Amino acid sequence: MKRSTVARGIFFLLAVLLVIAAAAEISTAGSLASSLGVAPYPSKGQSAQKQNQDEGECFAWAKQQTGIDPIAAASAPPPAAAPAAGGGERVRGAARGAVGGAAIGAIAGDAGKGAGIGAVAGTMAGGKQARTNQAAQQQQAQQAKAGASQQFNKAFGACMEGRGYSVK
Repeated sequence: MKRSTVARGIFFLLAVLLVIAAAAEISTAGSLASSLGVAPYPSKGQSAQKQNQDEGECFAWAKQQTGIDPIAAASAPPPAAAPAAGGGERVRGAARGAVGGAAIGAIAGDAGKGAGIGAVAGTMAGGKQARTNQAAQQQQAQQAKAGASQQFNKAFGACMEGRGYSVK
């Protein structure tokens, strides 16, 4: 009899702890708007429940209007990095370097040695160009993602303002 009373007490305590943990998780999750970096203020005295409903509806509307899903975009993996060789910059650099090195080597008396040195130097310069091109592509991808996010937030904010919220 005592064991069942103790077991019930432990079960009850665990159930209470689970409820408290769930409530804490819900309260720290924040609203949909805060996850977007938008802060709507209920200027017409809307309740928290009404604000959550409006945020959900405005999220769906903005997604439909812009074709952008910020949740999917945030969870999408970044584009795969291409190898530094990229678009043949190293090969072109080696060819240019070999031609230049052969010309200089011919003047100095050993065109073959000059071509080899020029090819190595050209390969290094081509690699640097490939890395520069790759960095520029990554920056363009980040700017496009930021622009899409800004476009979505503008539509979301317009919807919330139309429902009587002041959005910042």
